[in-house]
Amino acid sequence: MKKVFSRPKSLKNTPFHYCPGCGHSILHRLIGEVIDEMGIQEKTIGIPPAGCAVLAYFYFDIDMGEASHGRAAALATGMKRALPDRIIFTYQGDGDIAAIGTAETIHAAARGEKFTTFFVNNGVYGMTGGQMAPTTIIGQVTTTSPGGRIVRRDGNPLNLSEMLAVAKGSAYIERTSLSSPANILKTKKAIAKAFRIQMEGGGFSLVEVLSPCPTNWKMEPVEACRWIDEVMSKHFPLGVLKDITGEKRDAH
Repeated sequence: MKKVFSRPKSLKNTPFHYCPGCGHSILHRLIGEVIDEMGIQEKTIGIPPAGCAVLAYFYFDIDMGEASHGRAAALATGMKRALPDRIIFTYQGDGDIAAIGTAETIHAAARGEKFTTFFVNNGVYGMTGGQMAPTTIIGQVTTTSPGGRIVRRDGNPLNLSEMLAVAKGSAYIERTSLSSPANILKTKKAIAKAFRIQMEGGGFSLVEVLSPCPTNWKMEPVEACRWIDEVMSKHFPLGVLKDITGEKRDAH
C-alpha cells in the first residue's frame, strides 16, 4: 500500500504540547512540509523567542536559535548577515512581535533584512494566561479586559502587517489564516513564497497567520475557526499587503 501522508522530515517524532485546537501545530507542519519540498532542511535556521512556541526547537529537526523576548528580528539580522547562504526565519506570536518586539521588527523591515518572519496572531497572550495583547480586537474579552477591549481605555489593536507593508525594505507581506482547509493551503503557499523571496535575495518577508486559541478564547475549536472568519478577519483582512515581485495571486 502506498503511503500518502506522513510526518515531514523537518519535524521530529515528538508529540506537540500545544492545547487542543491550537493553530501552532498546524503551522509547524506547514513550515516543515515547505522546508522538505524545497530541499532546504540542512540550510534552514529557525528562531523562536518567548511565547507559546518557545519550545519549537523540540519539534523542528533543523538548526534553531533561541531569542530573548521580542528580539528575534535582531538575532535573525545578525545570523543572516553572518551566514547569508542560510535560510533564516523567526517564529513569533502577537504578544512578542507586536509588543516588546515591535521596534526590532519595524527597523528590520525598513533596512530590508533578508530573512523571513512567521507572525502568529491569536489576539491574546497565549502562554501566560490569555491577557489582552496588542492585537486583541475591540470588544474582545480577555483575562485583563473582562468587559472587552475599550478604545478610550486600551487604544486600538495594532495592524502590524499594514505598518510593515509601507516600510521601503519589505518585499512581501501577506496575511492568511488557519480557519479552514482552503485557508491552510493558502497559508502554505504564502510560506513557500516568503522563503523563495529570501532565497532570491529579496528584502524582508513576513506571513501573518490568524490562528485559533480555543483555550484562551473559551471556545470549542470549530467555534474558534468560525470566529476567525466571521469576526477576527474583519479587523485583520486576509490577503497580500505587499509583493515586490508583482506575481498574481488568487483573491482570498
